[in-house]
Amino acid sequence: MIGLGHLPSIENLQCFIAAASHLNFRRASEQMALTPAAFGQRIRQLEEQLRVELFVRTTRQVELTDAGRRLIPIAEITIRDSRACISAVLEDTEPPAHITIGTRYELGMSWILPNILELQKVYPSWEIDFYFGSGQDIKGKLQAGQVDGIVTSAPIAQSTWTSEFLHTEHYVFVAAPALLEEVPFDSFEDTINHVLLDIDTTLPLTRYLTSKIGRLTFGRVRSCGAGAAIIQLLLKNEGVAVVPEYMVRNDLKAGRLTRLCEDENLQTDSFRLIFRQTSVLEPVLKKIGEFLRTRPLE
Repeated sequence: MIGLGHLPSIENLQCFIAAASHLNFRRASEQMALTPAAFGQRIRQLEEQLRVELFVRTTRQVELTDAGRRLIPIAEITIRDSRACISAVLEDTEPPAHITIGTRYELGMSWILPNILELQKVYPSWEIDFYFGSGQDIKGKLQAGQVDGIVTSAPIAQSTWTSEFLHTEHYVFVAAPALLEEVPFDSFEDTINHVLLDIDTTLPLTRYLTSKIGRLTFGRVRSCGAGAAIIQLLLKNEGVAVVPEYMVRNDLKAGRLTRLCEDENLQTDSFRLIFRQTSVLEPVLKKIGEFLRTRPLE
């Protein structure tokens, strides 16, 4: 029988869940923000406390033992219940929390940062930091445990991640009126006469148009690297582009940009706050998601 003084710690159980998810100690240690040596020590400590082997480790692979497989659902329940302990004793007060959220620069500066500053007035004990990067970059940071959650419209990449829906994202196909006076755009056949602006040559934004109407041929594709750069080039009459509607709402109202082929409905997407299912910050992240969901996208 295991004595009360040798009960496994929540942190060790979190390390176990990370290792069981990845079956790779290096990636799991990155998720937990530990060195490989410190992570391995956590696993060994847990095995010693439980008096069983949880993994079979060789130079080439890591596999769960039968005991390890039996532990997974119990460890997940234990981690969730530990969060409930905090809620039960603190009632209406919020414990201190340090959270890092990753997102793309434009969305972070225009929408997330201003709203998070408002949220921190409600929860002054929360310290919220930011990381700005591309979709693939921020997903990699979440995978490595270097951010606690990401706001993105990218698909969930891991079965061990969960998400909070925030907003539906609408897209528009636009150009500057001055450009259209010089090079008309009356139908999709005119795309051959225009420069297409997009993030890169994989055309991540243009797909919201082509997924509805099929492939289009442009005179040239210009990689811009970021949505803010695309909009600057649009306003300088440098091309046409598919962009998030909220980013050009004011430009459309002011007549600086105009919609192309307005009768075509572009594919929509959704912003979500994505985080690891086993995160001890889940209650905080859910409250952040609930708050952002109430704030208009602009």
